Order: sequence, then structure tokens, then C-alpha cells
Amino acid sequence: MQYKKYTKQGNISIQGLRSFKDTLPKRIKKVIAKKGHIYSETINNWKYIVGEDLFKVCYPKSFKNSNKFNVSTLLIIVKRGHEIDLEYSKKQIIDRMNNFFGYSVVEKLKFTSFDDEKNHLLEKENLKEKKNVTNSKFQKKINTVKNEKIKKSLLELSKVFKKK
Repeated sequence: MQYKKYTKQGNISIQGLRSFKDTLPKRIKKVIAKKGHIYSETINNWKYIVGEDLFKVCYPKSFKNSNKFNVSTLLIIVKRGHEIDLEYSKKQIIDRMNNFFGYSVVEKLKFTSFDDEKNHLLEKENLKEKKNVTNSKFQKKINTVKNEKIKKSLLELSKVFKKK
């Protein structure tokens, strides 16, 4: 690997094969340096940490590292109605996380609840798809198109024009 110095700009570039660490942007390196790997490892092993039952109703949203004023906190998103289950197993989750990493990573858990609106959104989208926005004259012409991708894109285009 050769280091090439540009004297005019003052930049140093690396020619040849680079390690993955060298290719990351500076901002991402700062996030990883601030224990960003804890959050990614928590997401990857969330099922192991909380168990099968709680895995279905909650997931980690963010991790805030400790500083002079605050303790390290893990923010968890919980389906509405399951907050009590998570509250009772709070101590167990903290212990499992600290055992998983081998040192005291999390000192506090915060919960935020959400409604499971995915089903409602999917139903609304299905109703919209069933409802034809295009005129019958254009609908017949679009139906004659044999390529499915083009047909879908024409329907989407007609929906946009109908909105305007």
C-alpha cells in the first residue's frame, strides 16, 4: 500500500487495497468510537437478550451512552398493552445485557409505547389499490399493456395526475 501526498491540497490518499476501517467516513468512525457497536450488537442479539415472548412485542430504538450527568440508557419501543410485562422484566434485561457484553453497559431502560398500526395502514392501502382512479377510457388502454411493471407504473402515474 502506498501513501500519496498531495502537497497542494494537503490531503493524503491511500492507493491500493484498503482496510474496511480506512474506508469508513469520519462521522461513522466517531459514532463507533462512542460505543455505537453496543447498539448494533444489541439489535443483532435482541431475541437472545429479552427472550421469545418479549421479542415479539418490543425492540430497541436507541442507546445513549453515559456521561457526567446521565447514566447509559437504552430506549425500547413497546406495543401498547405490553408495557407491564416489560416493566416486570426490566431488571432481567439489564442483567442479561451486562452479562452479554461482559461489563456494565446499561444502567437504565426507558420505554415508549406505540400502536400496532401496520395492519390498519395495509388495509387502507389495499382499499386504495382496489379503487380505480383512472378514467374508464384510459383504464382500457392500460389493461391492454402486457408488461406488468409498465402497467403498474402507468396506474401510479394516473393516480398522481388525479391528485393534482
